[in-house]
Amino acid sequence: MKSITAIYPGTFDPITNGHADLVRRATRLFDYVIVAIAANPQKQPLFALDERVRLASEALSDVPGARVVGFDNLLVDCVRQHGASVILRGLRAVSDFEYEFQLAGMNRRLAPEVETVFMTPSEQEMFISASLVKEIALLGGDVGDFVDARVAAALKLRMR
Repeated sequence: MKSITAIYPGTFDPITNGHADLVRRATRLFDYVIVAIAANPQKQPLFALDERVRLASEALSDVPGARVVGFDNLLVDCVRQHGASVILRGLRAVSDFEYEFQLAGMNRRLAPEVETVFMTPSEQEMFISASLVKEIALLGGDVGDFVDARVAAALKLRMR
């Protein structure tokens, strides 16, 4: 039987409990889930790529079938490089859909052999976004309910 690998791409600056929830649930659907962290310097991430890869690896260390990689090329090239056949995307709200729909269409044109699958987060994680987590941390708030403890510690250190 053919194994199915899904790539879950994003900036993950930082990885949140919402992201981790999606990965955990996706490993029930796919044999392997690769969290592919985009370098994406246009977004001016708070954490460097290697830091985001390390934090995500630590936050997902207990998830069998999941691994984390960084990438700085086209997503479809990353998908092919890792032998994946699925791009996994999370949808928190209807407002995410239009952009994600455009991405899925473009990726289908670039790589017709790759399918895009959308998942919604668990209800308790639906409101969490990396942007909100960073804003709370920047203003001195406690982000412990929204991210792994190691991510919270890294945010606290970075915000000093």
